[in-house]
Amino acid sequence: QVQLVESGGGLVQAGGSLRLSCAASGLSFRSYTMGWFRQAPGKGREFVAAINWSGSRTSYAASVKGRFTISRDNAKNTVYLQVNSLKPEDTAVYYCAADGGAYSGSDSSRSQRYDYWGQGTQVTVSS
Repeated sequence: QVQLVESGGGLVQAGGSLRLSCAASGLSFRSYTMGWFRQAPGKGREFVAAINWSGSRTSYAASVKGRFTISRDNAKNTVYLQVNSLKPEDTAVYYCAADGGAYSGSDSSRSQRYDYWGQGTQVTVSS
C-alpha cells in the first residue's frame, strides 16, 4: 500500500511561514521524483515545486520562486516544502505527489507524470 501523508498546514498571517511535510510509505522513496501542487478555491491544480531523487535538482513555479523551498530527507522518506513570506493568494490545499520517472526539469510540472498523491494539507493565509 502506497501512502503519502501531508502535514504542517494551518492558519497564518500574511508574511508568516510554515513547513509542510510529506511522509511516504509503501514505495522505494529514493527512486521517486517528488512534487508539490496546490489547489485554491475556484482554481485548478497548480504546480508548486519538484525535486529529484537526491535533492540536487529542484524546480519552482514562478509565483513561489524565492519564497518556497523544497527539500527531502531520504533516510526519513520525507519531502518538505518550506513556505515563507506567505500571501493570501497562497491559500490552498497543498498536495504531495510521487513520480516514478526520472527527474525531467520543467516537465516535472505536469501533474500527469505523477503516480501517487496525498490527501493534502490546508494552508490558509489571512491578510
